[in-house]
Amino acid sequence: MSSIQLTRTASDKSLSPTEQQAKIDDVRKLIGPVADKLPVLCSEASILRFLRARNWNTKKASKMLKETLKWRLQHKPEAIRWVRILFHYVAQEAETGKIYRANFGDKLGRPVLVMRPGLQNTNSQTGQIKYLVYCIENAIMNMVQDQEQMVWLVDFQGWKMGSISVKVTRETANILQDHYPERLGMGILYNPPKIFESFWMIVKPFLEPRTYKKMKFLYSNDPNSMKVVEEIFDLDTLDVAFGGRNAAGFNYEAYAKQMKEDDIKRLNSLGSGCLSESSQQQSTDLDHGSNASDDVRLSPSEAPTAPNSKCVDEKTTKGVSLNCKDIQVAEASVAKQVQ
Repeated sequence: MSSIQLTRTASDKSLSPTEQQAKIDDVRKLIGPVADKLPVLCSEASILRFLRARNWNTKKASKMLKETLKWRLQHKPEAIRWVRILFHYVAQEAETGKIYRANFGDKLGRPVLVMRPGLQNTNSQTGQIKYLVYCIENAIMNMVQDQEQMVWLVDFQGWKMGSISVKVTRETANILQDHYPERLGMGILYNPPKIFESFWMIVKPFLEPRTYKKMKFLYSNDPNSMKVVEEIFDLDTLDVAFGGRNAAGFNYEAYAKQMKEDDIKRLNSLGSGCLSESSQQQSTDLDHGSNASDDVRLSPSEAPTAPNSKCVDEKTTKGVSLNCKDIQVAEASVAKQVQ
């Protein structure tokens, strides 16, 4: 029995719920035993998103899903925290409000990520991408029941060609499309300047047709654009910067407090954020546990290293060995500070 209700949508073409379930079952077989070991990432809802992203081609969808599982095992997006927990932290990236989860959603209940590339405050491309992933993960965690998508609301005030690199833009598109398929419901580009047209022509090829079709160019001096804004958002809750009546704006201190609280919620739901020693076997299953003709393998440099203790993510810095227990202690200390 399916754990979710399978229904037809505009993107599902003519597939019936029974046909959709058959596709899900096929992907599970192609992925192999790892599907049972990672139930959240390999849930029916998750598999459906990958199937839709690949037009219901089961081989392509399973290949895409396996690559995402490996990406998560390697980069551990669930381990990124707001405050410094040994290594993965993003608070500095957020100081100007260049990306944040808004305190309002759209009329469909989708969470909104406000993006202001003109407020870029760091030069670290790795840090910028890490913060983007943190924000995506946070938006997903805060989705209401039965909601799977978010809205990106991009404010171009203060934007110039040097605000964001083509490399970061390409990586953003790749991460969104390859590892968070069908998570973007709509991308609104609000008041892009004339000079953005040349930048757009450079980055447009990075977008898959499904993503490109979700992008809307809206302008505050265009009555038709503002009608679209009113159709999508409740103007009483929408930020005044986008034509709404909510003057609260971004407050770093208040947002930092909310993110710390959200990190604790995520910690409680996912555990310590460390990978157990079974992760090594899960990575092996991804390489060997499915149809050999559809194998997606890690190169030796990408493969996870064998664990020396109960945690794959054990690290050493300045001669001090840091393992899962150290991270748990550090996170527990942060939890006490927030409470």
